[in-house]
Amino acid sequence: MSDHGDLERRVDQLEQELARVRRFRPRGIRYRSSLALGNIPVVAVASGPDPDGGELRGHARGIIAIGDMATGVVALGGLARGVVAFGGLAVGAFTFGGLSIGVVLAVGGLALGSFAFGGGAVGGVAIGGGAVGYYACGGGALGPHAVSPLWQDPEGLDFFRQHGFASTCEGRRQPRRSGVASPPASTATTVVHSRRTMSDLRAARAALVER
Repeated sequence: MSDHGDLERRVDQLEQELARVRRFRPRGIRYRSSLALGNIPVVAVASGPDPDGGELRGHARGIIAIGDMATGVVALGGLARGVVAFGGLAVGAFTFGGLSIGVVLAVGGLALGSFAFGGGAVGGVAIGGGAVGYYACGGGALGPHAVSPLWQDPEGLDFFRQHGFASTCEGRRQPRRSGVASPPASTATTVVHSRRTMSDLRAARAALVER
């Protein structure tokens, strides 16, 4: 009987310890608005772990979705997928993120899209530190109509002027140098003084010869 009583006490202790662990276990945020379009909530938030649901990270799905992973019309998250997406990795039609992949517009550290703007940009129209595209403007630009400090394609320049990027792209052009550089003013002054000194020496030598 004593062994049975010890076993029951041990079980009780384990249950109490398990309850304490569950009480202090980190929990994330889960929210779904009551307003919904069919089964899709207007606003959904899912951030952090959910022990009850067995999720290590949140995945929000809604018209407006915010979470570790977010899928919606407007999505904000570490991984965001939506018509308009903001995130570390953003995928959609109009995207803004560290790595941005947009069907229409992509803005980010590395941007890939029809119109791409970023530190590195790849697209039909690409503007960035390094740019690759049909129309490309950048510190280093590659494409059929590229504008960079090393090369300025006339059609590329016209395109960027027409679409309001003249200051951005023409500012990357190297200033044209004239055929002959004018000497600095200090150099010209030194030459004049040298010529005068030589003339004075010749005059003094002529005076000595006459004597």
